[in-house]
Amino acid sequence: MAGLFDLTGKIAVVTGASSGLGVQFAMALAKQGADIAIVARRVEKLEAVKKNIEELGVRCLSVRCDVSDSADITNAVKEIKEHFGTIDILVNNAGIGLTGPAEEQSDELWQTMMSVNINGVYYFAREVGKIMLEKKYGRIINIGSIHSTVAMPGLPITAYCTTKGAVEMLTKSLANEWAKHGITVNAIGPAYFPSEMTDDILANEDFHNLIKASCPMGRAGRDGELDGAIVYFASDASSYTTGQLLTVDGGWTTI
Repeated sequence: MAGLFDLTGKIAVVTGASSGLGVQFAMALAKQGADIAIVARRVEKLEAVKKNIEELGVRCLSVRCDVSDSADITNAVKEIKEHFGTIDILVNNAGIGLTGPAEEQSDELWQTMMSVNINGVYYFAREVGKIMLEKKYGRIINIGSIHSTVAMPGLPITAYCTTKGAVEMLTKSLANEWAKHGITVNAIGPAYFPSEMTDDILANEDFHNLIKASCPMGRAGRDGELDGAIVYFASDASSYTTGQLLTVDGGWTTI
């Protein structure tokens, strides 16, 4: 059974890997033996992550890339393939969480959210998908949210919810297109976990009380509680699972 989760010899790409959940995903895959390409805009932060990954005894490549720029993505994928020879796993984690009341949102805010949170996911899947289609094998894991399926009372997150809902349908559609080519496409929908993007809101007492009232477990997620999901979808344990959104939320979406 343990061999089902072994990623030795696999090449994994993790976007948005300069902080937060992206770092956790990269480390989780590296601990299972995968060599890792970490991708983000902030190269200086990537170098510290790279060092920690290499201490696990696997190879790591850091690549600067703005996921809202399709040309940047094309170049990044080319660099990764030239370095490692192939790509087996893609974790589409890069995302932002700009907020504001729907009636007051600027066109710029809306377009920025779409460019990063959905266009970037598609562009990366498209470019990596070409490699996977040639080899008839691949694992793509998109990072959605509980807001792929539900909104939140009192939070002005229409743009964010829209992008994460789109991630779920993009996941299903790509899974449908590529299933016969040995490629699985799944998504993880985290609730609120500690990260650079959520630290401020998790420190807010009112939001802390909202979590207690809205989440059956009564708490936010903890470091490491997404590791099992990412390894499952990246490994051969999920070989007959595709097009799914696995919500990791302490029961939040059950009520």
